[in-house]
Amino acid sequence: MFTQLNLPTYSFRTKQVEGKIQIFDQIRKKYLVLTPEEWVRQNFIRYLIDEKGFPASLMVVEAGLKLNQNQFRADLVVYNKSRSPLMIVEFKAPEIKITQKTFDQIARYNLTFEVPYLIVSNGMNHYCCQVDFEKRNYRFLQEIPTFMELCSVENL
Repeated sequence: MFTQLNLPTYSFRTKQVEGKIQIFDQIRKKYLVLTPEEWVRQNFIRYLIDEKGFPASLMVVEAGLKLNQNQFRADLVVYNKSRSPLMIVEFKAPEIKITQKTFDQIARYNLTFEVPYLIVSNGMNHYCCQVDFEKRNYRFLQEIPTFMELCSVENL
């Protein structure tokens, strides 16, 4: 049906409505039209929950934000146990190359959220970086940390 991603294989609840396949989003608790980007989002969310120990209860899909009087939505925002934003994740469809423009987009979102971790994924390639606000720079991590690792680093 959709591209095999560079993630573990998961099973999902799907249904067909008016000729379109829908997938159940366990975070929003509703069915959504299954687009290539949604396929990446749902698989990556499962990866964070099942493999990296992120609590689903601390995730918000399409979190609203305002930049220069314009409304935007971050694909996924993960909060820490204190309910402060910890990570923003931006998803693209598998056929979309991740470019500087993608990182610029998530960096703009981070002007609002000010999170220490950013992830960009098209399901095939995943990039995670840690932001250092004091030094005004960032560094790419070799792999995506677990929720417990992030909490111990952030002392949350």
